[in-house]
Amino acid sequence: MMKVYGIKTWSSVRKALSFFKEHNIEVEFIDTKKETPASTSIRSWVDKAGIDLVFNSRGTKYRSLGLKELNLDESGKIEWLEKEPMLLKRPIVEANDDVIVGFKEEDYQAKFL
Repeated sequence: MMKVYGIKTWSSVRKALSFFKEHNIEVEFIDTKKETPASTSIRSWVDKAGIDLVFNSRGTKYRSLGLKELNLDESGKIEWLEKEPMLLKRPIVEANDDVIVGFKEEDYQAKFL
């Protein structure tokens, strides 16, 4: 079964969940605000999608933590993702052996329909 990681209040997560519901695709939703993803999952996402797609360097949490000044390399970003899931771009969809980050309806249609 596919897993969708994110926070339900985020518009991109709501759009992804609506897409799956609309097309009768069953998914398991994991709220990253309540349940921190496992380190192995985070590292797998980075391996498959790349750190730039997984790590949110444009969000409020990134700015409030002052991470820009740290000039983090990939391993530093992964360490922060493991302790602060609000730095993840959302949603993250695990589908079979693939990872899709974010929501673009045309990409979802091509991938899931």
